[in-house]
Amino acid sequence: MVSSFYSEEELKTLGFKRCGKNVKISKKISIYGAENISIGNNVRIDDYCVLSGNISLGDYIHLAVYVALFGGEAGIEMRDYTALSARTVVYAESDDYSGVCMTNPTIPEKYLGVIKRKVVLKKHVIVGAGCTILPGVTIEEGTAVGSMSLVNQALDSWGIYAGIPCRFIKNRSKNILVMENQFRAEISGE
Repeated sequence: MVSSFYSEEELKTLGFKRCGKNVKISKKISIYGAENISIGNNVRIDDYCVLSGNISLGDYIHLAVYVALFGGEAGIEMRDYTALSARTVVYAESDDYSGVCMTNPTIPEKYLGVIKRKVVLKKHVIVGAGCTILPGVTIEEGTAVGSMSLVNQALDSWGIYAGIPCRFIKNRSKNILVMENQFRAEISGE
């Protein structure tokens, strides 16, 4: 039987900084700088994703089809139980569009003004389809971002946000924490 995911043995040959257990990565993704990418346990990365630069993925994470993580030097950190829906893009680095400097990777660095700021998605963050997250953003624990949103600033914990740019819609239930405790007890055999 042919699998569309890399086997455990194949994953070892990709050169990740760290690769945990029960990791399912599609053979149809693009990886740039695997030595700078750390992957926790129980992670699934679907077809046509792009992983580039410094990236740290915790446990129980899902990247749906066409997700792109551009960590660059600044880095992207996704903590446990986070998920990015299809066609979401996360940028830890971006050209300066103000016109003060030139843009794009074909130009020598001395003429560029690249913005480099770490992006952090804390525990239980879920981001809907087609979202864009810009450099320097921290999305606090338990936050949900609606589809087609632009996240250009930090988001508070346990909120639901949506829009361009996204804005607070309402509070999100913390029942997830009760379920997490039940899940952890179940997997540890308590």
